[in-house]
Amino acid sequence: MTVVQDMLSTYPKDLGEVDRDKLTACIEACLSCAQACTACADACLSEDSVAELTKCIRTNLDCADLCGTTAAVLSRHTGYDANLTRAVLQACAKACQTCGDECQNHAGHEHCKVCADACRRCQQACEDLITSLG
Repeated sequence: MTVVQDMLSTYPKDLGEVDRDKLTACIEACLSCAQACTACADACLSEDSVAELTKCIRTNLDCADLCGTTAAVLSRHTGYDANLTRAVLQACAKACQTCGDECQNHAGHEHCKVCADACRRCQQACEDLITSLG
């Protein structure tokens, strides 16, 4: 079991109709993507061509922040607001799509390729969870 699974399984109240597997996958994808985007931005700063990577760095940092926020919002269940959760998931999916596209443009840098893949996984996990929310 992962920490995310452990925490969800120990929540003292009913989580309602939320698909636990999709919720777990989304939280884990968001945390992974936030780390990948932070590391990619840092790696971009170490490249000799850093000036050409300005947009990529900015997009990485924006995506990392949104993924971290989304993981935090999804980890809180008391006073749950489905509309807010849906909006946060939509914003995260869009940030991941944008960042994944930007990193794909720089896939000659291995760190950008790894980051683009993490963004795609997170985008899909957000979209899957949105669909399950109805």
